Amino acid sequence: MGFYLNPSSEKFSMALNSEIYVDKTMLIAYTNKVTATEQRYICVSRPRRFGKSMAANMLAAYYSRESDCGTLFCDCQIFQDKDFDRYRNKYDVIMLNIQEFLSRSCQTDSMLERMKALVIREMKRAYPSVDYFDESDLIQCMQDVYETSGIPFMVIIDEWDCILREYKQDFQSQKRYLDFLRDLLKDKGYIHLVYMTGILPVKKYGTHSALNMFDEFSMTNPGPLAEFTGFTPEETRNLCTRYDMDYEETRRWYDGYHFENGLDIYSPKSVISAMLNRRFDNYWNQTETFEALKLYIEMNFDGLKDAVIAILAGDRKKIDIHNFANDMTSLHSCEDVLTLLVHLGYLGYNFGTKEIFLPNSEVADEYLSAIKAAGWDEIIRSVQASEQLLKATWNMDEQAVAEGIQNAHLETSHLQYHDENALSYTIYLAYYSARQYYMAVREMPAGNGFADLVFLPRQNHAGKPAIVVELKWNHSAEGAIAQIKQKNYGEALRPYYGDVLLAGIQYDKKSRRHTCRMERISK
Repeated sequence: MGFYLNPSSEKFSMALNSEIYVDKTMLIAYTNKVTATEQRYICVSRPRRFGKSMAANMLAAYYSRESDCGTLFCDCQIFQDKDFDRYRNKYDVIMLNIQEFLSRSCQTDSMLERMKALVIREMKRAYPSVDYFDESDLIQCMQDVYETSGIPFMVIIDEWDCILREYKQDFQSQKRYLDFLRDLLKDKGYIHLVYMTGILPVKKYGTHSALNMFDEFSMTNPGPLAEFTGFTPEETRNLCTRYDMDYEETRRWYDGYHFENGLDIYSPKSVISAMLNRRFDNYWNQTETFEALKLYIEMNFDGLKDAVIAILAGDRKKIDIHNFANDMTSLHSCEDVLTLLVHLGYLGYNFGTKEIFLPNSEVADEYLSAIKAAGWDEIIRSVQASEQLLKATWNMDEQAVAEGIQNAHLETSHLQYHDENALSYTIYLAYYSARQYYMAVREMPAGNGFADLVFLPRQNHAGKPAIVVELKWNHSAEGAIAQIKQKNYGEALRPYYGDVLLAGIQYDKKSRRHTCRMERISK
């Protein structure tokens, strides 16, 4: 048993022994299914602190032939799987954490030499009787060991992409590293599984991937591994019940990564910290300074600033992710930057609609910190004024609401402001503080039509009135109220949310002024 060849199961045992452990062992059922097949190359990319290392440690504990993990998994879901014993502890596992090696080396070449030397040393200790042809060649040593033992290898690589993230401009070093991985892993019959984790998908050169044998499961296309990316709603709800924490508030703070088939994923680090501390706060963001986000949103690409503001205001934007080169420097357009932010966890991505969106309140707060540091003072002023605007709405102060919207429009006047859609961005951003009390829905089906903007009270703020906003471009605010009544928006919502405030907001293009009319539907 070594550190890199057949490591012990201690790290996974620590996860199991933690106060909060969420069972993700059915990932093993998938890796068992693809073992020794053409699909044996797996690359899983997730944001930081989304459970990548825990999964890698789990696989190493399960497959390593020098670790008897039968009792270790006895309380886990995989223990009941029909193939549990078929693959358990049957392989020579090589486990490499690239970040660990990189932190001990000054350059890529020395890192690779150190890595190879350490693995070969453990291989010679485990198999001293093997006739090694070249004791400095890792690939040859693996071939020699397999020829003697007949035991296949499993290779698990954690933080595979840290070189691409930390040596962003050193393209020659990146290429040498990727060539090393390709030579080590590709078309080797004695390797029955490769499982790599990182933040970025596999690096591309031109239109071809440097490691094109991998099936990739990323934040833009998680496929069958989606449920292992973070915590599912059921897992999160169970934790909320166990720790007596409000599920809806947990959802507001940490949900928002929506995948195929309606699956939502919660940020695991944040959920665990909130449960243990009994307090909702920014936990995921504490693992990295907002300067990282600021670096990207400040890039000088046409439309990027407008896109960030629109997303912060609740918009969804369709993007093409396929031109992204899967690194942190080959950024040539607004869409490249936004795609990178998806992989970093700063944006959600809907695979079906190809749209990006703001995931949750925790990430939204990170954007506010970043844009404040970036000097986007007009946006910060609009957000800071939003609490007063919300209070004016609750008080049905039509003049104060109109003035609040007017000021928000002036602050965000660089945005295209030529129709009701653009007007809705301004209003949504102007009501930013409402997010702690409400779930905001644009174009919500209600009554006999669609309400432009609806604020539905969250479960822990059920005493607040629902708010229905109808927007009018060059039409009267009174007309907006009339439309709300005609289409019966308020009545459609009242059975579920109690009192409803109706707000008609008009923008006159000629005078560049807003007006507001409000009514209340009482129980």
